[in-house]
Amino acid sequence: MDLYNLREQFAESGMMMCFNGPFSHSIIEEIGTALRNHLAAENIGKAAVLDVFAVYIELAQNVRNYLSLRELGQGEASSSIITIARWGDGYAVSSGNTILKEDSALICRRIAEINALTPEELKRQYKEQMRREVQPDALGAGLGLLEIAKRSSSAMVCSVRDINDKHTFFSLAAFI
Repeated sequence: MDLYNLREQFAESGMMMCFNGPFSHSIIEEIGTALRNHLAAENIGKAAVLDVFAVYIELAQNVRNYLSLRELGQGEASSSIITIARWGDGYAVSSGNTILKEDSALICRRIAEINALTPEELKRQYKEQMRREVQPDALGAGLGLLEIAKRSSSAMVCSVRDINDKHTFFSLAAFI
């Protein structure tokens, strides 16, 4: 592996941080600390630092919680990636992980529904979701994607890529 070329590809794409591997609570925390420090050193506005950090946390926790809930096991299924990059005048925060094919359409449909909301509808749905009880078989409380959308400057972008007959690789990007 040519790490110099990889570093150059990262620089050309605006990549500031990238983690590839299994997520744990401690990994999420350490990357979060490094991200905050890096953004603070760039002297960007406090609101932008908070938005990028919050979106990073939501994406990382969504990946970790999904893998834990679906018990995808070790190896390729539990490997994930998260990236933070400069994107024009802002930032792109992206995550990717293996999911069950049966979940991919549902997740992408939910993202499309959230993307279609007006800011007022998004705010209202967020408040309503906070009051709801979490269902035992739910993939989460349902607030994560709404929180990401609230902090994003444009629509979230998701994609899926088939891995085999049971799994797809799901990617989600948010722009701040």
